[in-house]
Amino acid sequence: MVLFLLGLVLFVGLHLAQAVAPGAREAAVAALGRPVYRILHSVLSVATLCLLIYGFGQARLETGILYTPPAFLSHITLTLMLIAMIVLASSFLPAGYIAAKTKHPMVTSVKIWAFAHLLANGETVQVILFAVFLAWAVVVRISYKKRMARGEALPRPYKSWTYDVGAVVIGLAVYGAIVMKLHMLLIGVPVMAMG
Repeated sequence: MVLFLLGLVLFVGLHLAQAVAPGAREAAVAALGRPVYRILHSVLSVATLCLLIYGFGQARLETGILYTPPAFLSHITLTLMLIAMIVLASSFLPAGYIAAKTKHPMVTSVKIWAFAHLLANGETVQVILFAVFLAWAVVVRISYKKRMARGEALPRPYKSWTYDVGAVVIGLAVYGAIVMKLHMLLIGVPVMAMG
């Protein structure tokens, strides 16, 4: 459990720095230079993610069930995950209606993902993981809204509804791959067994 919590704190902390310590990223970029900062941030992100994943696997052996969700919630989770994949796909494309309305589509998709998984998973370590990611996404979204109000962040300008079509197509494809194979391969749990 210690490795899991350490990995979780380090990974989330690394991605929360700008929200809780405004200017920290800019100061690091100024001190290191943008290329070195990006490399260092990427290496630390991968290292802390690996620690989180390894720690999660170990913690699952040590913790029990916090609650048993009713079976019907798995259907809601599946529906929410489809929405999360479409919103996530919109974050990688020029802004269509989805990206423009959500303002920060990647963070929005994390909120949907975390909430959806809290509905379907009652194992203690999973509840901790998804609750922390949900809290992280809420804090980042609030911080982004405040930065927008101060003029430090600009909303993504709407480009074309055709990017929404692309987001839906990509989101459906990724969702299908996750449901059919990837969730089992990466997580070790078949999605359809949830329902």
